Amino acid sequence: MSRPLNFVMISPHFPTNFETFAVRLRENGINTLGIADAPYETLSENLRNHLTEYYRVDNMEDYDQVYRAVAYFAHKYGRIDRIESHNEYWLELDAALRTDFNVFGYKNQDMLAVKTKAQMKEVFRATGLNVARGRVFHSNEDAWNLAAELNFPVIIKPNSGVGASDTYKIRTPQDLEYFFQHKNPYVEYIMEEFIDGDIVTFDGLTDHNGNIVFYAGLEYSEAVLDTVEKDGDMYYYVPRDISPQLIEMGQKCVQAFNVRERFFHFEFFRVKATGDLLPLEINCRPPGGLTIDMWNYANDFDVFAEYAHVVKENRFYAHITHPWNVVYISRKANQNYANSIESVCERFAANIISVQNVPGVFAKIMGEHGILARTETIEQMREIVQFAQQKH
Repeated sequence: MSRPLNFVMISPHFPTNFETFAVRLRENGINTLGIADAPYETLSENLRNHLTEYYRVDNMEDYDQVYRAVAYFAHKYGRIDRIESHNEYWLELDAALRTDFNVFGYKNQDMLAVKTKAQMKEVFRATGLNVARGRVFHSNEDAWNLAAELNFPVIIKPNSGVGASDTYKIRTPQDLEYFFQHKNPYVEYIMEEFIDGDIVTFDGLTDHNGNIVFYAGLEYSEAVLDTVEKDGDMYYYVPRDISPQLIEMGQKCVQAFNVRERFFHFEFFRVKATGDLLPLEINCRPPGGLTIDMWNYANDFDVFAEYAHVVKENRFYAHITHPWNVVYISRKANQNYANSIESVCERFAANIISVQNVPGVFAKIMGEHGILARTETIEQMREIVQFAQQKH
């Protein structure tokens, strides 16, 4: 009889909704070997019950400690088959461990293309896709020259980074001066032309051979940058209908970045003037927040179980038909809403999935509360959003 697969889970308790990965892998007979710096007793009972073993390190940033943890598991359980965190923050740690233990998946040499925006642009271009103009700059003078070439407004963001943190919309020379005074001296930045467009995403999961076994999209009410700037309401949703152009472009990107047995989250600009799609960046991990749970509600399936099936036997069993739109509607504590959360849930009882409390760190974008709902039509979805975010 063949031995169980040994799956090392880096930081399996974060974010909380990703704990289900350990549950489903374990249910499929896979050894779930957790490594993190959280004390064992602080892990949820559900996670503790579904980890084969847990190794606590003092400091996840200390590579030697994490390396020793993996070596201990290899000594005790035999060859390590997978090492994964599903987390942007640990992408390079995962790759370093895979390289040192010769484990399937992205290795050190793959990191430049999937972590740095400048390198992503090169891969997009090599695939024949247009991208926003821009590059890394290395001095203030270089930045002035580049801004003159691209014309204001421009966007400046870390070359290697995630989300909208440390991102600047530079409209004027004064804004650029402000950036020079406040930038992080240890960060390499990239400047790009400002694209007037909406961000749409192509997300999903590939099998061991790089075939897409599941895909979905995301659309946003506005750019995250604008939500933070205005401190206003936002909503985002998994639409039932995804444009063929987005699917085709997403498929090209999956191939170009050799995404195998991984989740992916690719961002594109949909240019307002032309409707064209421009690839913005790729993330080789599941989308954040509640998106992965929204996939489940949108398709009446269990993506965590399907991931376990892909790892174990390279099979995806669910039949995906995209029956629902699923929306996340933010509610901010500082807003004066006309309708209470209770009245939203009462009026749209057939559509409401749940109401979420959002931890402080994410509340600036996601609101202190989030309402999850699903609808068959976009019109119905907009009606719920309007009612939930209507002001006095």
